Amino acid sequence: MASFAQETHSEVLADVRRFREAKLSAAPGKHAYVALLGLRSFDTRHLIRRVQQGLSFASFERLRRNMELSTADLAELVQISPRTLSRRKKARRLQPDESDRLLRLSRVFAEAIDLFEGDADAARSWLARPQPAFDGETPLNLMTTDVGTREVEALIGRLEHGVFS
Repeated sequence: MASFAQETHSEVLADVRRFREAKLSAAPGKHAYVALLGLRSFDTRHLIRRVQQGLSFASFERLRRNMELSTADLAELVQISPRTLSRRKKARRLQPDESDRLLRLSRVFAEAIDLFEGDADAARSWLARPQPAFDGETPLNLMTTDVGTREVEALIGRLEHGVFS
């Protein structure tokens, strides 16, 4: 019988594989990263409605598992206090602003996975490692704000095009 850790690792691999397959196919468009949240639709209008309604707490848990972060670390990145997170878990739904920040994190994690050609472990490691381009800050630390997230995305873009920063 498989252990819980093995089952979880298999689910992570399946989510990453589903993201990569969606990314490479023409049908889903630019929102393939939502596969890392466990979402099935890549349609922009559907995604906007989901965020406006608030993503499910299960999406939070799915990204936490895929990024291999602790609940506390992901909550900090999404800027949800421990007490509020407890309420969201009971309600089984995030607020729209929290959902938007969670979606942002999944997008950048997906970009990092692409940077490392599908290697989610390398992407996680890179996001958690201090980067010279950020004066020794980690990309994850910068991703608590929109402007910081944009800087991380810009660096990923430069690295993808061979412009070492």
